[in-house]
Amino acid sequence: MSTEVRVPALGESVTEATVATWFKKPGDAVEVDEMLCELETDKVTVEVPSPVAGTLGEVVVAEGETVSPDALLATISEGAPSAGAEDVRPREVETTAKAESAQPSGHVDIPVPSLGESVTEATVATWYKKVGDTVAADEMIAELETDKVSVEVPAPQSGTISKIHIAEGETVSAGGILAQMAAEGGAASAAPTAEPAAAATPPSESGSAKDIENAPSANKMMAEKGIDPASVKGSGRDGRIMKEDVMNASSTSAPAPAASAAPRAPVSADDANREERVKMTRLRQTIARRLKDAQNTAAMLTTFNEVDMKAVMDLRNTYKAEFEKKHGVRLGFMSFFTKACVHALKEVPEVNAEIDGTDIVYKNFVHMGVAAGTPTGLVVPVIRDADQMSFAEIEKAIGEKGRKARDGKLSMAEMQGGTFTISNGGVYGSLMSSPILNPPQSGILGMHKIQDRPVVINGEIVIRPMMYLALSYDHRVVDGKGAVTFLVRVKEALEDPQRLLMDL
Repeated sequence: MSTEVRVPALGESVTEATVATWFKKPGDAVEVDEMLCELETDKVTVEVPSPVAGTLGEVVVAEGETVSPDALLATISEGAPSAGAEDVRPREVETTAKAESAQPSGHVDIPVPSLGESVTEATVATWYKKVGDTVAADEMIAELETDKVSVEVPAPQSGTISKIHIAEGETVSAGGILAQMAAEGGAASAAPTAEPAAAATPPSESGSAKDIENAPSANKMMAEKGIDPASVKGSGRDGRIMKEDVMNASSTSAPAPAASAAPRAPVSADDANREERVKMTRLRQTIARRLKDAQNTAAMLTTFNEVDMKAVMDLRNTYKAEFEKKHGVRLGFMSFFTKACVHALKEVPEVNAEIDGTDIVYKNFVHMGVAAGTPTGLVVPVIRDADQMSFAEIEKAIGEKGRKARDGKLSMAEMQGGTFTISNGGVYGSLMSSPILNPPQSGILGMHKIQDRPVVINGEIVIRPMMYLALSYDHRVVDGKGAVTFLVRVKEALEDPQRLLMDL
């Protein structure tokens, strides 16, 4: 039986990749999830694992050739490989096979669940169970943190936790083994003896580390930037250094001299005793890096306006009871702002566009990002095709994403693909701010606190509920005229909501 090996998902807006390296040749034995080859795109390096165990058959695409997503790369003959192929099986695969065969009967490994595209490692944030505890099938036993989302680890079946390989705060690679459990009714003993931390040492730290081949793109970048490979921590399989690792190392190494040249001012022993030093979570590190990247990459400007919220508030008060009774969801302000932004994006499409290399990509749809604060940091779930939704559908979608965000249950897919973002700092009391872009988007609208202020209407001073609006935009794509026009259209739609119904 033959199994096809195809190009995996390459990421949003990536349409092709180049085969950089084949790590196996026809006739070689391969194990499930063993890396076969490596692809390079203009954004990331992608590893291609084997979907089955068997023997590598025909290699359809040679090194240096270009392929599209889902294109056929090679074939694998399933089943026992030939004797010749068995001889060339890598040493670490043999070791793994021996370890698996030596595993006591009744024991079940607890692996790292799928972390999502381009995520190669995670940190164990919390163990909810300890060695010796009994668990039910699908009961949550641990929580992992990646640089994008939190991932829950369920028990694969009922039984007893017998060993924990990765302690809290330690890092584990995608596909790694977190712990071991004795299956319910299994013959193996579930003695409460924790696995020492040394057992989690990856193969890359053993004597065979020098046999591990780094990503070609990583070697090239290290050579160009003069970076010592020993100073770069690899996130690839078995500690292989990937292109992203070099980029992270180069970005963090630049400010290092300044930091060492100007250390923090000495503090008294009394002050030091009252300080608390907490390591940043992977999510917080990613938020910090992405926000700084946005400032460094985009030509970011912010334009301001203010909106009289009386019409929206009156309309909401008039219909909110009927709305909730019919649709089962409360009528909030976010659906009005989403509808107003969708309306304005149709007139000023560059605010809904993005730069890709030397191209500007205009989106003929609106995937609305809604920034949400969580206990672990800011996340931006995406409401897909918001331009096709009713007020009730928008409110339901925002409510669902908000609950998932607070519970740490957002998937990577739910935070990808946004074309424009709304951020509501008003819920925290912010009166005015300048929001930062969410790359690669070209615009973000900042909402703020509604505050009664005196304004002049028809020559008279009246008190109205006013809100400041801020649009931050990428000046490389959006001109000042377009940015101001967009914000004025949002203002007009909110001050006269009937315009949304009339498409004016």
